[in-house]
Amino acid sequence: MQMNWTIKDWQSAYANNEIQLSDLLDYVTDIGNDNHAWIEIATTEQLITQLDHIATQHAKDLPLYGIPFAVKDNIDVAGFHTTAGCSAPLYLAEKDAHVVAKLKAAGAVVVGKTNLDQFATGLVGTRSPYGAVANSFNPDYISGGSSSGSAVSVANGTVPFALGTDTAGSGRVPAGHNNIVGLKPTKGWLSSTGLIPACRLNDVISIFALGVDEAWQVAQIMKGYDKEDDYSRVHPATAPVAFSLGKIAIPDTLEFYGDAESERAFEVAIKQLKSMGYEITPIDFTVFNKLAETLYNDSWVSERAFAIDQFVSRDDILPITRQIISQADNYSAVDAMSAEYTRAAHSRHIQQVLSEFDALMVPTAPTIYTIDAVNTDPLTKNSHMGAYTNFVNLADLSALALPNVIAKDGLPRGVTFIAMAWHDEALANFGHQWQAALNIPMGISQKIYESDHDQPYDEQSDKSLIPLSTVFDSDSSVELAVVGAHLSGMPLNYQLTDRGGVLSEKTQTAPSYQLFALAGSTPAKPGLKRHRDGDSIAVEVWRIPKARFGEIVSEVPSPLGIGNVELADGRWVKSFICEEYGFAGGTDVTAFGGWKSYLAKQSVPVS
Repeated sequence: MQMNWTIKDWQSAYANNEIQLSDLLDYVTDIGNDNHAWIEIATTEQLITQLDHIATQHAKDLPLYGIPFAVKDNIDVAGFHTTAGCSAPLYLAEKDAHVVAKLKAAGAVVVGKTNLDQFATGLVGTRSPYGAVANSFNPDYISGGSSSGSAVSVANGTVPFALGTDTAGSGRVPAGHNNIVGLKPTKGWLSSTGLIPACRLNDVISIFALGVDEAWQVAQIMKGYDKEDDYSRVHPATAPVAFSLGKIAIPDTLEFYGDAESERAFEVAIKQLKSMGYEITPIDFTVFNKLAETLYNDSWVSERAFAIDQFVSRDDILPITRQIISQADNYSAVDAMSAEYTRAAHSRHIQQVLSEFDALMVPTAPTIYTIDAVNTDPLTKNSHMGAYTNFVNLADLSALALPNVIAKDGLPRGVTFIAMAWHDEALANFGHQWQAALNIPMGISQKIYESDHDQPYDEQSDKSLIPLSTVFDSDSSVELAVVGAHLSGMPLNYQLTDRGGVLSEKTQTAPSYQLFALAGSTPAKPGLKRHRDGDSIAVEVWRIPKARFGEIVSEVPSPLGIGNVELADGRWVKSFICEEYGFAGGTDVTAFGGWKSYLAKQSVPVS
């Protein structure tokens, strides 16, 4: 059993009988805390309680069988204390937070509660009576906060994933400072039941992992509407599964506070995007900055004060926390309403701007400071950390923090991609492609990002289909194989793209189909027919949001229809097929291997 194992590594070790559940007892005993990442490490009794429950089930039924994970200590875990970063525990949790319960039901094992900026009020990781959490690359530097311990526990390889929270960037800044992935979901997608709030209207539980694919795997277990959470939301069936525009926005002006390494790192990210085929457009960032400033400089701070006042006296919290929330005493109910109207106006403006792009790319943090520098000037240095994060939840956006480079100073510099609400899967699919292209180690390990998912390949342009591809299976979309007029560049392809469809792969059918050019069809269309003497036919597989699939079906003219087709790898997917009578008078073009090849030989334009 080793540090720096991914979820996949743990699963492989269990499957090959290299380790047993009981080995976790010694593993957790050896967890150190020199970096102040932990507030409470699981006792043998706490572990045995979890392991005994898992042992009664079949490993194959538990997707996270025996996988250790960490939980930020403002999220409840049954049998563990919840401190929210206070010197004395607030209470002993009797019940798991909703998302923790889901993860444990999937076989995951909580190995401890992690340190944080007190009551999640900070982006630096130094505001805790349990000590400042040290950066995983250089202990003199901040880890980022407020989910400091969770991020460092992943970056150091103690656990393959951990839960954080994110109100103003707490699930993103620590990811950037520690060279890992931080998935900040759309508000309401993951339940917040069992979370001590910071700003309840803008809180989300977030996920840290070494790789995008594993962060997404964990999110798929955690997701879902929770009737006990007043702010839980139903995931729309129309949500996109991948980027489709090939356009990324960046701020027209950027502030790095004199950090030349961070500035160079962002230039590297821009070059990387261009090499992936994206169009980069600078946009006016004024309204983003205005909204970000309201989080701590307007009556929104009253929400933090309300949350903290429910648990402790202000005399019992750190002076820096007290100083921040005491600003709430300066605002009235009228101010609160005014702040909401301002938020709504700025958010609408931001959403209108971003609707023209797949995402906005920003530095995850504009710079990084030493712990001593933050302690000397805690308010200013903390505010710098939120320059590109504070506005996101206020504007109801989704975000994904990704590794970018290890700078010459030996510290990581990350980037974050921000998209509209419910674009989480599109961000994850892009994030996989981004991380696969980086070829840098994950966290502090020497492991390079790997995935079981192959990127689609475009033989015509000789490059991977980065802007229009998906790599993760999704229960929110339908796989549709197209063989003719709906192929990329063909006359009816718009019927897919207009419904949020994205190209998933280019492949072939099983070697048991015939292709016919149908007589009298306009535009020219083929018909696909299963036949024992058939051959493999070139197809594209597109992912269509389930809620839009019916619209496509309604437009299919006779003699065509939607049925099922077997692909070369043995999968069966939805596809355009043809009724038997439709083949009358048609021409067998199977020998050409595909519709585009046939049209090219006939000198027929493909679009």
